[in-house]
Amino acid sequence: MTTPTEQNQKLTTTKDVIAYLVTEYPACFSLTGEVKPLKVGIFQDLAQKLEPESPISKTQLRQALRVYTSSWRYLAATKQGVARVDLTGTAGDIIDEQQAEHAAVTLKESKAKAAEKRKSRQAAAKAETTAADSEKATDKPRYKKAMNKATPSHSKAAVKPKSDAARTPAPAAPVKLEAVAADAVVVGANVLVKLGQTPMLATVLEVNKGDVTVQLGSGMVIKTRQDSLYLA
Repeated sequence: MTTPTEQNQKLTTTKDVIAYLVTEYPACFSLTGEVKPLKVGIFQDLAQKLEPESPISKTQLRQALRVYTSSWRYLAATKQGVARVDLTGTAGDIIDEQQAEHAAVTLKESKAKAAEKRKSRQAAAKAETTAADSEKATDKPRYKKAMNKATPSHSKAAVKPKSDAARTPAPAAPVKLEAVAADAVVVGANVLVKLGQTPMLATVLEVNKGDVTVQLGSGMVIKTRQDSLYLA
């Protein structure tokens, strides 16, 4: 359990909130290993236990539960016949066929989206490398052969080499990204996050002033600035 001093330190990220729930209710939540499906109504049970000095708010709690129950580990563990647990780890309602099927479909769709995003990133990186190699291959002097030829006796003018502008291909136009309006950055919105040279599709999980927490297609959760987000 946390100490009074730790309770006064407000948590700011969804990752920290989930870690706090694991510490407070280890029989119910986990970060690694086996995942136990949660009791329906677990949010209300947790909300009733929040005190004024609690390090998390109800909004943070709701967002953390949404992220926790949408993870691949949790969806894979939500199978027919498995019992849901309360905060003490006590088994309760049994997951029925419909609930298990919904979890399986959600997991399949989430993995498919992640694979498609990964494929798009790899294709973009390959195209960028190919363009760079092509530019290097064509950026060679083209006037050497002309310079080696003998100048006709009737002409005193030397053959002039082509200018750099004539022999250097124009650089490829960069991909134009459009910034997301501040009022459009809301929980659940799909946005592009520019990591390095390649924009990556992500889902907004948490908005805190100028900072935004997003989840990438791979399941990774990162924190970035609002001005680093672009329209998907």
